[in-house]
Amino acid sequence: MQLRRFRTTTALAATAALLLTACGGVGDDGGDDQTFIFGVPNLPRSLDPIFANDGETFRVTRQVFDTLLDHESGGNEMVGGLAETWDVSDDGLTWTFNLRDGVEFHDGETLDAAAVCANFDRWMNLPEPFHNTTVAYYYNNLFGSFTDGESSTGNDFLVGCSADGLTVTIQLKETSANFPGAFSMATTAILSPGSLEQIDDGAFTGIDDGLPDYTQDVTGILAGTGPFQLDSWNHAQDELTLTRFDDYWGDPAGVSRIVFKAYDDETALKQALEASEIHGYDLVAPAHVAELEAAGFQVPTRGVFNILYLAFQQETDEQLADLEVRQALAAAVDRQNIVDSLLPEGGVVATQFMPDTVAGHSDNVTTYSYDPDAARPVLEGRTMEFCWPTNVSRPYMPSPRDIFESIKADLEAVGVTVQEKPMEWANYIPAAASGECPLYILGWTGDFNEGYNFLGTWFANHTDEFGMNRDDIFAVMQRAAREGDPDARAALLAEASEMIMDELPGLPISSSPPSIVFSAEVNPPNVSPLTQEKFDEVSFR
Repeated sequence: MQLRRFRTTTALAATAALLLTACGGVGDDGGDDQTFIFGVPNLPRSLDPIFANDGETFRVTRQVFDTLLDHESGGNEMVGGLAETWDVSDDGLTWTFNLRDGVEFHDGETLDAAAVCANFDRWMNLPEPFHNTTVAYYYNNLFGSFTDGESSTGNDFLVGCSADGLTVTIQLKETSANFPGAFSMATTAILSPGSLEQIDDGAFTGIDDGLPDYTQDVTGILAGTGPFQLDSWNHAQDELTLTRFDDYWGDPAGVSRIVFKAYDDETALKQALEASEIHGYDLVAPAHVAELEAAGFQVPTRGVFNILYLAFQQETDEQLADLEVRQALAAAVDRQNIVDSLLPEGGVVATQFMPDTVAGHSDNVTTYSYDPDAARPVLEGRTMEFCWPTNVSRPYMPSPRDIFESIKADLEAVGVTVQEKPMEWANYIPAAASGECPLYILGWTGDFNEGYNFLGTWFANHTDEFGMNRDDIFAVMQRAAREGDPDARAALLAEASEMIMDELPGLPISSSPPSIVFSAEVNPPNVSPLTQEKFDEVSFR
């Protein structure tokens, strides 16, 4: 992507102290001078949603850009977004969206069906470098349709988009369990036609490690329809500022400004909160919850909607191609200890690659108990490389180092020599996806309330993440993907889950409820099991 025109962004003029001063007390203007400062472990990967594949990026872009469909505040039920109502044909191939009337983009353009279709046309015409999940992860996995070539995923669901006034019609080539959820994904947010005209995707020739810097400098270019608009990005101070959009189609935001400020780790975030430098942060370390609550901070806990797992890469390390070895590794790991000591209260040991809150969860999977005595004869004397991510915190994995150290200690206790390989998050995900890591820890938070969104992420076909070759499992997953009846699809997913746990491509460790914290003066938003909080709900007491 290359910008045809660039407007230099304005650096933040206020210091952190001044920003906090602006938050003290609601004046006669209804709080127009109020700034909400939220601490984050890292700022967005890109402000263009099509590039995004991580929660911290989506946390920002969801405040700025709207999608056709959305989820209810604080829940996972599908509701209208830019589309007030929607319908689907009996064969599941034609989706019709009736847009809200009078919606304006931040740049003054008016939302209509043609504007929506301009976004779909852009995605379908993205050049070859975008046909890889490293660049456009969610589009490749959810739609995967390109006019000039194939997606690296092999997906090809989208025929096209047609517009008629405020009516959008999306035509699919085949049904998928990912619909309608795909239309609620933050990566499919709708940008203004004027924004699209200023982006030259054809100038993007590919990347080796991360996105080009210019994908971050678009605060004066990209316009959405959300309650906040992009204002400035101060890279030197790791601060990104949004301002309230007064012509937003919904209820006006409760604060005039949001500043996302990056800190090195959760300890630094906690210290910043206690020093009144920020008003909140996410993924509170379990050990800090009681302390923060005792100090008067608000620490709401979300519902359980995630999975943490230890992956066994069968192609990278021939030892892991042996089912007996994988079973021994499962017996060697004390998952209950991880849940009890390293995860938030309410966490549970996982039995399969989806939480029990999702349709398709099976009560009949093979389970694996902690039994180091049984694991030792199989594993003693072996050497295994173990990757883990640094400088990151995820909803399913609040402290990767601690979780890694716990598993490492368990493996060493049964005689395994662990070769530690810490990696920065930006390098970790590509390494795991390409099969570079024999053992690694990772997880998933559901994007929408659909079991296939969990199992289909890993097991729809052969992937390098696990190196698992099981055509029978893939066949069941393909049937589930195209099954339109929710109950029948759940039965197929349960069948697949049972087969997967017999194969044991990895060890599901836990499902846990991640905590988020806010200062006492904040009226917090409804917390979301999908970690999709709406910051326009924030206000000050």
